[in-house]
Amino acid sequence: MEIIAIEKKTYEQVKQRFEDFSRQVRNLCRENQDKEKWLGNDDVCGLLQTSKRTLQSYRDNGILPYSQIGRKCYYRVSDIENLISQSQISKEQQ
Repeated sequence: MEIIAIEKKTYEQVKQRFEDFSRQVRNLCRENQDKEKWLGNDDVCGLLQTSKRTLQSYRDNGILPYSQIGRKCYYRVSDIENLISQSQISKEQQ
């Protein structure tokens, strides 16, 4: 185990910077918390009444934007609402 000694003044500065950073992250999270909701594959398939394969096709063809964390895909509710609106407009035009 290695021990590193630093001056108290340096420690206090590092501690203050970390506290400031933590506060900024909390504020950003709080501000964005209610702005946009995200759904997983199962929820989106249920809303759109499609299979997981169709949802994969939507992703592959750029029809439905998504974000991926690890192996899991997430979709913004606003993007799903736009897709539903667009599909309703195309049905009305036919």
